[in-house]
Amino acid sequence: MIDTLVSNKEQIINDSKQFSLFSWSAQASVNPIAIERAEGVYLYDYDGNKIIDFSSGLMSVNIGHGDQRVTDAVVEQMQKVSFVTPTCTTEIRAKLAKKLAEICPGDLNKAFFTLCGTSSVDNAIKLARLYTGRHKIIGRYRAFHGGSIGGMSVGGDPRKLANDSQQMPNSIHLDDPYYFFGMKNLDEATKLSLSLEYVERVIHFEGKTNIAAFIFEGESGSSGCLHYPKGYLKGVKALCEKYGILFIADEVMSGFCRTGKWFGFENHDIIPDMVCMAKGLTSSYLPLGCLMVSDKIAEKFENTPMMIGLTYNAHPVAMAAALAVINIYESDNLLENTRKMSVYLESRIEEMRIKHPSMGTFRNTGLLGCLDVLKNKTTGELIAPYNAAGDDLKVTNLIAAKVRALGLYTFVRWGYIFIAPPLIINEAQIDEGLAIISQALSIADEHLIQ
Repeated sequence: MIDTLVSNKEQIINDSKQFSLFSWSAQASVNPIAIERAEGVYLYDYDGNKIIDFSSGLMSVNIGHGDQRVTDAVVEQMQKVSFVTPTCTTEIRAKLAKKLAEICPGDLNKAFFTLCGTSSVDNAIKLARLYTGRHKIIGRYRAFHGGSIGGMSVGGDPRKLANDSQQMPNSIHLDDPYYFFGMKNLDEATKLSLSLEYVERVIHFEGKTNIAAFIFEGESGSSGCLHYPKGYLKGVKALCEKYGILFIADEVMSGFCRTGKWFGFENHDIIPDMVCMAKGLTSSYLPLGCLMVSDKIAEKFENTPMMIGLTYNAHPVAMAAALAVINIYESDNLLENTRKMSVYLESRIEEMRIKHPSMGTFRNTGLLGCLDVLKNKTTGELIAPYNAAGDDLKVTNLIAAKVRALGLYTFVRWGYIFIAPPLIINEAQIDEGLAIISQALSIADEHLIQ
């Protein structure tokens, strides 16, 4: 039996590499884990190894793996109707749209269903331009908004650089707040004021009547969970209102209880004009995205055609998964558990500092966290710089290999270790994952410059 499983594993890996392409990778260097099954916070490979998932897949499997309540809802829906054209409607479409309007604050009452996060972002860009009659979109350099040309262009993640020749025009980028020479010794109120003055200058430089929208992650994710200063997003939203610019919140990663709120932007006391959703919407059980739109925007298209659409808009089977997942968030009190486990995780991280001098800042909101791993304790230099490659990743790669060998799945990127487990996690499982990370950090400790 063991020989058969090994053979199956090797065949799966070989055929996957021979007949499919893996994203964001040089294909020859791809070394995938063949997963046989998944349950709760664990993945199981064909060798019988139990792997704790400390990043919820792609920060998306919020309710954990293998919840049969979602499977049952999907099967039931497929037995009723598996597909209708978007010009038809279904009971599940009506129920999910109404439920999303209930959990969204303010007048975010209209759902346009998409396929994924990046298609939510693309359609937000289109809708912002159609609504305002303007063309420029402003985002951040250190942000990620998906892998389409539109999403890559408005974001600044370096994965887009290979596609720069194809990027969407009229995409403008901001540096992060506080990234200005001479601000280090200023008080917080002054730093915030200067940061917002910079945003307003960019608005004037680009032409205030040319800017359709700002797009910001509700909480930063793959760029390193970089926190917005208190009051920053509220200040940006006020500038948007001042100049008639829309505010798009990208909640693809930070939405659906991940940050201890239904949506990350709720931590900043703002209500966007549009919200991009995916990932936690179905806990990644099926592909589905949603663009939530304010009544103000929707009203424009009451008697004017809204010229956006997709074949799989409002796909009933995916929506059945989404409604089941939202019900699980509520019935299993996952908002409460996220907040509780967040406090426990942060306390355990602080205890680890006694043992590991290479530990830098831990930025965390709910269960969306990122740990800086240091190369130089005095200067705060990370073990690998932003957008590092080649030999600069030597220690990073050693840490990533150690984490994987010890049975933990998460992302080790540049000088960051991401910690974003499923929201069902308990204290014992957090301890289990952190014990593995602790062993891997010993590698960084050995390379630390004091």
